[in-house]
Amino acid sequence: MSGYLNDIQVYGPGFLTAAWTVLWLTLLTIVLSWVFGLAAALGQRSDLAWVRAIAAFYVWFIRGTPALIQIFIVYFGMPQLGIRLSPYTAGVLALAINSGAYVTEIIRSGLQAIPKGQMESSLALGFSQRATMRTIILPQVARIILPAITNEALSTLKNTSLLSTITVVELTLYAQTLISATFRPFDFYIAVAIIYLVLTTILTQLAAFFERRYARLY
Repeated sequence: MSGYLNDIQVYGPGFLTAAWTVLWLTLLTIVLSWVFGLAAALGQRSDLAWVRAIAAFYVWFIRGTPALIQIFIVYFGMPQLGIRLSPYTAGVLALAINSGAYVTEIIRSGLQAIPKGQMESSLALGFSQRATMRTIILPQVARIILPAITNEALSTLKNTSLLSTITVVELTLYAQTLISATFRPFDFYIAVAIIYLVLTTILTQLAAFFERRYARLY
């Protein structure tokens, strides 16, 4: 027992730092993925064929290729085009692009659940299409898609472990560094699993709070 207490004292601060890295990487990725997802979802409903084609290609390509390969393309491939990004910037961008494709489909399904008559009625009352979308349609979509968007956020959080492959020092890479020095894979991988479990539980509870709040509003 004393050995584990000593481990917490020695390795605990490093795990806390790595967990904080995971948190801010996740938050940045989630915000960016929502931007990409909303843009692509609205692009799919555009009157311009070329905009719809770009949005459709984005979703098709990203959903059909592994997230790890997308990370490698952004981090290792883009320098060939003269674009060099730090591991953290490349990691956030790659994960946001990946998650954004799934967010696109989630938002699209939410938009389809809203009766078309609402848009037509708002336009008839003198609202612009943009104002209707911002003040009437999207708030309802947010309530509908909250469970699905929460699941995607959880996936994003867990996918940050893939960034260890491009030298981002998050939980997985930190644990691998300790394992190479101590030869104790079971102990440190279990510690990483527990920390991820705590983080995903916190995120789930936050989502449940907002879901209850939306339920009272509507």
